[in-house]
Amino acid sequence: MITVDTFQAYLKEKIDFIEDNLVPALEQQGVPSSLYESMKYSLMAGGKRLRPMLVLAVLEALDKPIERGIPFAVALEMIHTYSLIHDDLPAMDDDDLRRGKPTNHKVFGEATAILAGDALLTRAFSYIAEQYGERADDVSAKTTVNLIAELGKRAGATGMVGGQMADIEGETKQLDLEQLEFIHRHKTGDLLIAALRGGGYLAEATEAQMDALTRYGVCIGLAFQIKDDILNVEGDAAELGKAVGSDADRQKATYPSLLGLAKSKERLVALIDEARAALVDAGIEHSALSPLADYVRDRKK
Repeated sequence: MITVDTFQAYLKEKIDFIEDNLVPALEQQGVPSSLYESMKYSLMAGGKRLRPMLVLAVLEALDKPIERGIPFAVALEMIHTYSLIHDDLPAMDDDDLRRGKPTNHKVFGEATAILAGDALLTRAFSYIAEQYGERADDVSAKTTVNLIAELGKRAGATGMVGGQMADIEGETKQLDLEQLEFIHRHKTGDLLIAALRGGGYLAEATEAQMDALTRYGVCIGLAFQIKDDILNVEGDAAELGKAVGSDADRQKATYPSLLGLAKSKERLVALIDEARAALVDAGIEHSALSPLADYVRDRKK
């Protein structure tokens, strides 16, 4: 059983395991070296690796080997990385730093950064098909199709990209809480839900467990964004690896700007409680997903 006290060691072990599998997934014949280096630069720039970790945690919780989840976990991290590369571009958030390092377009130029994001997105889907196509003994063709469909839905226009569009259209506008949560359910939450549901497909979860994992993902996604908003107000720039106060400078709608800091923190705690309740419903309340919820609430970066 993973506890709050042992979670940091668990976290490091899983991050190391995930990162050992990232660069090999980029290896393809015929990729221009400049494009490869740009893809690798952002993919290996560090980070919490939360999305791939969720895949592995679900498999563990349902007593399945975590190795089964590696191709899907790696694909998720590729898609997450592509979204960050594009988010940082001048036409989007126009950021100079990501995880304490110059953003991709600052190092490789805007055109290469755009193409690196495109390449990571498309490689994610081909990698799932290739890897699970070779493992028909433990992952069925139906499961592989479900994984691709889930990821396409959650990462695309009805998911993460749709949330990003709503976020752009909401800049400088007076959004209400419902509009703000629509953005974050999709922009942040949908890829987390894809991780959990993907893990569920690979672990042969029941429909009731899939529903509970989805509820957990909704809560964790919103909680993650609230914590991001709080850190943008009172976090440490050196620890975050990016500037604080940027949301206020851009007049961006955030939980603190709508609810105030105190009520944002209350909402964060309530969402973590709801996430824990979903784990009880799934029968996996003693899994690593429980201290992982605490990690989302208490993280400093």
